[in-house]
Amino acid sequence: MFLLDGRGWGHGVGMSQWGAEGYARHGFSYRQILGHYYPHTHIGIADPRDVRVLLVEKRTAFRVGSAAPFLVVDARGRKVHLPAGSVLVNRKLVLRHKHLRQPLRFEPGAQPLRVAGAAYRGSVVVKVKPKGLMAVNVLPLDRYLRGVVPWEVPKGWHTQTYEAQAVAARSYTLATLHPNEDFDLYPDQRSQMYGGVGAERDATNLAVGATAGQVLVWRDRIIPAFYFSTSGGKTSSVHDAWPRAHQVPYLVSVNDPYDYLSPHHVWPTVALPAGRVAAVLHLHGVTDMRVVENSSGRALAVRVRTARGWKRFSSQVIRKEFKLGSTDFTVNAMRLDAPPARTLFGTHVRVEGWVRGLGRARLQQLTDRGWQTVRQIHPSKSGRFSLSLPARRSTQLRLAYNGIAGDTVALRITPRVLLTTEGTKLHVSVAPRLPLQVQRLTKRAWKPVAHSTGTFNRVLRPGSYRVAVLGGPSYVSSVSKPVALHTKQIGP
Repeated sequence: MFLLDGRGWGHGVGMSQWGAEGYARHGFSYRQILGHYYPHTHIGIADPRDVRVLLVEKRTAFRVGSAAPFLVVDARGRKVHLPAGSVLVNRKLVLRHKHLRQPLRFEPGAQPLRVAGAAYRGSVVVKVKPKGLMAVNVLPLDRYLRGVVPWEVPKGWHTQTYEAQAVAARSYTLATLHPNEDFDLYPDQRSQMYGGVGAERDATNLAVGATAGQVLVWRDRIIPAFYFSTSGGKTSSVHDAWPRAHQVPYLVSVNDPYDYLSPHHVWPTVALPAGRVAAVLHLHGVTDMRVVENSSGRALAVRVRTARGWKRFSSQVIRKEFKLGSTDFTVNAMRLDAPPARTLFGTHVRVEGWVRGLGRARLQQLTDRGWQTVRQIHPSKSGRFSLSLPARRSTQLRLAYNGIAGDTVALRITPRVLLTTEGTKLHVSVAPRLPLQVQRLTKRAWKPVAHSTGTFNRVLRPGSYRVAVLGGPSYVSSVSKPVALHTKQIGP
């Protein structure tokens, strides 16, 4: 059983949004917050400009409209005035019986435009592409940010957090424009979450306005100010998160002491049985799983051992396949070896196994009152442990850690049966006291000749005898070795 403990949510590079909120609640200004997460930068002022945000793509048709009259202009400058309401745009580009040439530019009147039911500031450009129609929202940068900041941070947060988010989002936007492409930004996590007019809130609009034009600068260049939800206590350097990226001094790993506010600061322990690991990663016979750390203390890769040897997977693959919040995780393990097939009652059984990274692992046994802890595990440096338990009754054993239980193994206890003879007298003792059956060997089979509980002392006919003990749920049924009863001879 592998146990995965992790922290954080997101790629880990740049500003932790929950950490920023923690700093704000502890009295830090947005400038101080940005200075912590983006060291060696300073705040500069960028000129206003428009940005282009993809709204829809690969569509056969969609509606564009407004609550007030609006205008569409085609590539030849031909204008069509449209009444309040909406029009259906398809590949034919025919509006009000007029054939228009792409690209079409829809301009708002007194009310914002609506595309596929959602309202957006600015204009909308429509193009026909080989895979379908594309609609791009063209609007001033800070109008765009009004639809970004409230979708990136929750309601009710500190003003300084909103202002830090506005500066980070503005910087990221200007540093990642694509002037030679059809659009600059996606409306989702591929760029930044963008909800248009419907996302806007007064508090975040004020934060965008209060920081108008402000961007983060390093060596006279606006930086791509990456940000994410939760660090788990420490952010990641850009090179550790994305090995192909160049390391820069403003995207390095920093401590994040106030990130504990996040519900994702520490995850609940995730149990990964070896069989599930094998199935998800398309392997056979998984016996170990180890994390290789990077310089930020996060997982760079995971090595998995099978019967064929070790195989390496990138941490991003593990995050995706097991649906983890980040790559900041460790993998611990516990294994309980099966005890001997049968253990004699009244002796001690050696219970062995192996744990890694589990300081509070416990050995439990199944009782009439449920699972009960019988020992705390204190492994050696190698992770191996060995415990001696009294063999009292058959049960199930398992290892447990933080409410997670490993696979069970059976502890099977065999009754102790002692047979002695004295002439034709048979002495039997069974511990614990259990029903027993005395059997005599006939020509064809062993046949019962007497019954008792715990002990038996009687004279029997000469012959071969054995004792069968029916153990029941608490003990293993067993049969003794045969003994012979002989008539005593007198004289030579």
